[in-house]
Amino acid sequence: MMGQIDFSAIKNIGKNPQGLLLTIVINWLIKPFTMTSLGWLFFNFIFADLVDPSSAQEYIAGMILLGVAPCTAIVFVWSQLTKGDPNYTLVQVSVNDVIMIFAFAPISAFLLGVSDIQVPWETLLISVLLYVLLPLIAGVLTRKILNNRHGELSLQHLLSRLKSWSVIGLLATVVLLFGFQANTIISEPETIGLIAVPLIIQTYAIFIIAYFAAKWMKLPHNIAAPACLIRTSNFFELAVAVAISLFGLH
Repeated sequence: MMGQIDFSAIKNIGKNPQGLLLTIVINWLIKPFTMTSLGWLFFNFIFADLVDPSSAQEYIAGMILLGVAPCTAIVFVWSQLTKGDPNYTLVQVSVNDVIMIFAFAPISAFLLGVSDIQVPWETLLISVLLYVLLPLIAGVLTRKILNNRHGELSLQHLLSRLKSWSVIGLLATVVLLFGFQANTIISEPETIGLIAVPLIIQTYAIFIIAYFAAKWMKLPHNIAAPACLIRTSNFFELAVAVAISLFGLH
């Protein structure tokens, strides 16, 4: 899905850490807190008369989980579409994955707790294990085994063969998630509209912050463009999985 990765060039990315640093700061020090603030503002005040209190708390929880989960896999598509640096994008995604392993559960628990939403730690930790840690370990082991047996060309060959399947898998995930919720979507369009308002504001606000920060730091386009989209996007599969574990399929 993305341009050719030069694994030998990845080690040189440390010479230009600004884009990586900006990604980390916005993803983990800004984005979760702006999402929480918007959820709290809209569903405790602006939309308070339109949503019952128990549902409002669930919507806030969903927004928090979404805000704490930065995007991973689809970022490679954004990088290709914006002519980004594939090596830099790979490092950004990898670093975010590693941080997510350690930061998703505590930040989510803290923000949910501040919002008076109690969440079992076990649910958060198991979700991170299943949806972040295990795929990361599988990728590391696959790369190590292929490099040891057949060299880097075999890894590139596998990646090229998996491209189409990864797209199919992503689309199937989206179709199934929305398909299982078809009745809810059709029966409660006004609720979806209410939830969409703060999410749209969050999306544009984070992009604007990232855009002007990258411009101020004078980052080149091939780093700034995918970096802005990394921070704008979300790991919705993780957020949905945790939300289902907490509140059920309804």
